Amino acid sequence: MPNSGNFVTSDIREWSRQELNGGRVEGQASAYSLSLPGDLRGYGNAQLDDYSGLRRREYPHRPGITLSVQARFSHADEELKGTAGFGFWNAPFGDPTVRTPALPQAAWFFYASPPSDLPLAPNGVGRGWFAGTIDASSPRAVTLIPFAPLVLLLNQFGGVRKRLWPGIQQRLGISFAPVEASMTEWQAYRLSWQRESCSFYVNNELLLTTSFVPQGPLGFVCWLDNQFLVATSTGRFRWGTLSSSAEQCLEIRELGLKVADGGS
Repeated sequence: MPNSGNFVTSDIREWSRQELNGGRVEGQASAYSLSLPGDLRGYGNAQLDDYSGLRRREYPHRPGITLSVQARFSHADEELKGTAGFGFWNAPFGDPTVRTPALPQAAWFFYASPPSDLPLAPNGVGRGWFAGTIDASSPRAVTLIPFAPLVLLLNQFGGVRKRLWPGIQQRLGISFAPVEASMTEWQAYRLSWQRESCSFYVNNELLLTTSFVPQGPLGFVCWLDNQFLVATSTGRFRWGTLSSSAEQCLEIRELGLKVADGGS
């Protein structure tokens, strides 16, 4: 990617497309429609990315980049089934060409429908449409691995979890903020991933700024799938797929990546 202050859109960069089990990616330049059929059986995915076929150390982005996109969904929160979003991550569970798992890193706008439940806060349900970060690969996070069984045991007790989780959240680089704007109407989203902070904007209004910054390298991803994931701070873990009675879509336009001088 050129080291400039100009937006790099898919007029210049050809995004990789993944269309699994009925998922479709239609469009060109900086406007696309990602969709899943209503009669889907098994796992389906419609995805744009710029890392397919690359080793993680070859992923193209590091701090010093801003993502800008307009988006809308076919269904509202909890009506949309599965997960969806856009931003930067390290494909920790492997992409279709590189299956080796890794500790997760991400800075993105992320949606998860019921029954998903992700470890975002000591109380409350970890799902919905939100902006967030995670970096479980940092040295401060890796030092937790030997203590994971003890942490899971202590987290079974609500009072202990409430005191314990903020420190764990900090070590894992987890930050999040719910997006209140309607998912079914066009909204302008912006993510500025810099060396000292990540800032998220919706319609030019600051939603979240955090010092929890994944170091990368990460790849760009925009996707829509029908999976759910439960991975709670108390040790519950399960994964599966969801069915929908109607076609589901994520539409995007004005997609661009802007690299600052000295950035990725």
